[in-house]
Amino acid sequence: MATESMRRAAARDDAEIARIANRLRRDVVEMLTAAGSGHPGGSLSAADILATLFYSGEFAFDPADPKNPARDRFVLSKGHAAPVLYALMAQIGYLPHEELLTLRQMGTRLQGHPDSHLCPGVEVCSGSLGQGLSIAAGMALGFKLDAAHEGAELRRVFAITGDGELQEGQNWEAAMFAGNHGLDNLVLFLDLNNLQIDGHVSDVNSIAPIQDKFRAFGWHVIDADGHDVASLRAAIAQAVAHTGSPVAIACSTVKGKGVSFMEDRCSWHGVAPTAEECERALAELDAAYEKLVNGTEA
Repeated sequence: MATESMRRAAARDDAEIARIANRLRRDVVEMLTAAGSGHPGGSLSAADILATLFYSGEFAFDPADPKNPARDRFVLSKGHAAPVLYALMAQIGYLPHEELLTLRQMGTRLQGHPDSHLCPGVEVCSGSLGQGLSIAAGMALGFKLDAAHEGAELRRVFAITGDGELQEGQNWEAAMFAGNHGLDNLVLFLDLNNLQIDGHVSDVNSIAPIQDKFRAFGWHVIDADGHDVASLRAAIAQAVAHTGSPVAIACSTVKGKGVSFMEDRCSWHGVAPTAEECERALAELDAAYEKLVNGTEA
């Protein structure tokens, strides 16, 4: 199954993608409650980004074969957001849905941070923050060399970082490298929810103006609403059409998005819901899903 045909086959409309993102959030809440530990805030903020990327028609994957060599690559640099990635892998069909409830248990494939040796669809072991962009840049360069010297279809690499993570210096070495090599098959999502474990990023150690910093390293920058499928889809389409330089999509997001009592709360960075909190969260998400199904909410 060739790269372009995989991309086309994966495409879904905006309404279906929004419903998928809602179900990813539901899975995240249930997984973390069962585990009794984990990171809800950053998982929930990234749900729309991951759902839109994989089902935009711009990302190549094979539901029947997570190792298809023609696939594009996705790197979850903010590895503590593993629950939303696992939920997506179950949505695709790489994992049985019931396995999600084994998160963080002894012997599970679903470690607290993603392990590419255990979990189908996980490309990179991540969790030591600041390393994902370096790995993604290396992949992108390799794919460009393959396309130039072997005539292979050009595969794309997408990665996502958190804004707290962007305080790590290794990101900027990677940004310099990617800009210098003109890696226009590399797209980086910046999950800008302005929260990290110690508080608001803008208070702890501000990364602003983040867009200008990436431009200074030779990147093309696109702004997007990280919770609006149409905005994300348009940004992804613009990113993959861009040539000559890597692209950063600056996504304005809310930590804990979709669960009212978790939104923009530092305390929900790495705390699992109780059974009662889970029930409240699922009720909110299910009510939002019904509105999406009925077409009463964008």
